[in-house]
Amino acid sequence: MCGRFTLMSNKETIKKRFNIINEFEMLKPQYNIAPTENVLAVIYNGPNKHAGYLKWGLIPSWSKDSKANFNLINARSETAHELPSFRSLMDRKRCLIIADSFYEWRKNTQDKQPERIQVNNRELFAFAGLFDTWRQGDEVIHSCTLLTKKSDTFMEQIHPRMPIILPKDYEDAWINSSLRNKNEASKFLYDLPNENLTSYTVSNYVNNVRNKDYNCIEAVAK
Repeated sequence: MCGRFTLMSNKETIKKRFNIINEFEMLKPQYNIAPTENVLAVIYNGPNKHAGYLKWGLIPSWSKDSKANFNLINARSETAHELPSFRSLMDRKRCLIIADSFYEWRKNTQDKQPERIQVNNRELFAFAGLFDTWRQGDEVIHSCTLLTKKSDTFMEQIHPRMPIILPKDYEDAWINSSLRNKNEASKFLYDLPNENLTSYTVSNYVNNVRNKDYNCIEAVAK
């Protein structure tokens, strides 16, 4: 499960880190990104990587209703290649979703204390994502979902599921055409090495999606 994350870096740092060639509008620092909001994603467009914003909460292209996206913020990597909402996307619509941390709530505490989780010694990273485009008349929505897996040794202390964070050397392979079909993409995700993560406790201030400032990431005593 992944329901909130952050992106506070500036555009030039992001362009250099991910070798992005196009210009894009950079939102102000995002301390508490929530489902249905816009997230910065990277895809291959021809021979080059392009960045742009996608709505978080996948609306499959075949959906009759643009509202039917609230349960598709995450996709289980173990079954995504089999399910109608995701299997064609595993073939050809894979993306990087850029972040610098994410939040998770400890399930073994009465008040579900939030933790901010980062990749150790890496400011920016990418979640493995899938995207699609929904059209009806003049309305067009580009949307995405984050792929998840069973938690590693570090994350299982916090929550049984975690988003898939791509090691830096695996990012390009996830979005380029070297993975020829959904089964290869599924195996690729299964074989990924785990990243070295770190975390600290933050306040319940982040629970409210309307709170979007620095207070979301301030550490509190456990």
